[in-house]
Amino acid sequence: MTNRMKLYSLTLKIFAVLILLCGLVTAWLVIDLFNFKQTPINLNETRLFVVEPGASLSKIAYQLQKQGLIEHPRYLTILGRWYGQASRIKAGEYLIEPGLTPMQLLEKYVSGKVVQYALTVVEGWTFKEMLQAIHAHEKLHHTLKGSNTEEIMQQLGLPGEHPEGRFMPETYHFTAGMTDLDFLKRAYDDMEKYLQQAWTQREQDLPYQTPYEALIMASIIEKETAVAAERPEIAGVFVRRLLKKMRLQTDPTVIYGMGENYDGNIRRKDLRQDTPYNTYTRHGLTPTPIALPSAEAIDAALHPAKGESLYFVAKGDGSHYFSTTLAEHINAVRKYQLKR
Repeated sequence: MTNRMKLYSLTLKIFAVLILLCGLVTAWLVIDLFNFKQTPINLNETRLFVVEPGASLSKIAYQLQKQGLIEHPRYLTILGRWYGQASRIKAGEYLIEPGLTPMQLLEKYVSGKVVQYALTVVEGWTFKEMLQAIHAHEKLHHTLKGSNTEEIMQQLGLPGEHPEGRFMPETYHFTAGMTDLDFLKRAYDDMEKYLQQAWTQREQDLPYQTPYEALIMASIIEKETAVAAERPEIAGVFVRRLLKKMRLQTDPTVIYGMGENYDGNIRRKDLRQDTPYNTYTRHGLTPTPIALPSAEAIDAALHPAKGESLYFVAKGDGSHYFSTTLAEHINAVRKYQLKR
């Protein structure tokens, strides 16, 4: 056999060995990749993982490795590209639970099922109290701190509008980074939608000319009773008083008009001190709502209970005693307020 043939034969053998080695390496990598794909990540308790906006899968994979959750970041990148998920990952905060495999982790990032946070806007709050709760929530992105009421309403696209009562009290869910302005827009839109719909279904012959006047009434009802079942009856009293040209004479409006001067007690002199919100000194509704009314308070204002009662007095347990005549009301005041 010539030297040339020997060299050729040796080359073939080397080539065959290389092919075999490549095959073995490839097979080992495929098996290792398959095992990586199916093996749960290294995690003993639920953990929060943040995917930053614009982060590539490669960057995410190395972050996971740095946190000790996976060993082979390149494998995760390969899987993402192989299954067409690398470019579909959504930014946000994700809860990673023990037992998740790398493939399930990828699917979670693609699903966009990020952590939801909640903030409850309480019925009866003033706009100031609502803002305090919004400013205190660490997961909202704060853009309005330092802005006064007029500036906030301007940014909402509502210049010159009074904010009191214009936002729906309920529990709102949102993702981290939502702006406080967007939160307010959502609450405003929810209130506007509900108010307009409720207005179209109102009772006839009510003493309101606009939905806004109904909103004012609803806010007064909201502040007058903590007993939900009483709202329609409270509304009935106020509606009858307005129709009879009687003053509403309700303490919460006086308190709202006192502003920072209110120290927790309301005195006889406060009832005589005239402000735009003092319904003991002025007829009709207050200029604006005095709090955030619930949907139930709005419904009560637009569907007041029938009856003849014109007065009510707090019984001391959160409920009220309703009277038809002034004499009956005076006796109720003696019994429940003066304890005589």
